[in-house]
Amino acid sequence: MSHETIEKNVGLMAILIVVAISWGGLAEIVPLFFISETTEPVEGLKPYPALELEGRDIYIREGCHVCHTQMIRPLRAETERYGHYTVAGEDVYEHPFLWGSKRTGPDLSRIGNRYSDDWHRVHLNDPRDVVPESNMPAYTWLNGAVLDGVDTPKKLEALKFLGVPYTDEDIANATDAVKGKTEMDAIVAYLQGLGKEMKNR
Repeated sequence: MSHETIEKNVGLMAILIVVAISWGGLAEIVPLFFISETTEPVEGLKPYPALELEGRDIYIREGCHVCHTQMIRPLRAETERYGHYTVAGEDVYEHPFLWGSKRTGPDLSRIGNRYSDDWHRVHLNDPRDVVPESNMPAYTWLNGAVLDGVDTPKKLEALKFLGVPYTDEDIANATDAVKGKTEMDAIVAYLQGLGKEMKNR
């Protein structure tokens, strides 16, 4: 089959393009399923406790991931500012991933325990109280929104189905772990948990 025949037959060319892309994609993606660095959790990684998981859902709902990445690239400028670059093993329990590529605000991969709970509360209530030049919106309503925890066990069950190692006890205690807490409590707990297992690398 000559190049001229393929180039003049749009249907045939489209089929061959799809075949080439499919084979190339398989060659790039399939091996990742068998490399322990991409499938095994880093040492010390644990699933999010119920309150942090609720905080993560609030973080996604409020669009925080649109301005803040959670992926430190292996570039000197990034590792000097944020710490060790992101490795696949620290995100094996993430569904969905929150890597991103756009940063209006700083990367939050290693934000856990960098600031106090009170700092985060003040920052979320009015970012300009702690960072005068910030263009981040305030999230004052998080203080008044109280969690009931009704759906929390279902979230843990769904993640367990996807391979996150939650125990039956984790699921049974999930409602009590979040009931009565505010959305502010949850998102602060989530932020404080980010990147702790990578602090000593």
